[in-house]
Amino acid sequence: MTGSESRSRAAATRGSQSPASIFAALGDSTRLQLLARLSREGPQSITALAGDQAISRQAITKHLEVLEAAGLTGSQREGRERIFELRPERLSAAHRYLDRIGRHWDGALARLRVHVEQEEGRET
Repeated sequence: MTGSESRSRAAATRGSQSPASIFAALGDSTRLQLLARLSREGPQSITALAGDQAISRQAITKHLEVLEAAGLTGSQREGRERIFELRPERLSAAHRYLDRIGRHWDGALARLRVHVEQEEGRET
């Protein structure tokens, strides 16, 4: 791999793990269930994760690949199986992002309240 290919791959990885990609990955109920199961039960093979699902193993694999691209899971090969595990640090990053947005809106709403109260005071 050349230096420019390496830089391009690194940039693509950073882009795919943006807050938007995390929330897009979390926006599907099957993926949320898979994350909850990995959180509760620890690392699992695709076969184990697909065992009690109403959808195919191939569909589960695609969902896991979306989660992995967003950095929410990681995987490694063990023989013929791929084992997936939760990467909670990405959920923490999403939580921090939402906290920042929440603080912004708290400030905006406080300013709006002051403005409305000042306008009401002028009317009386």
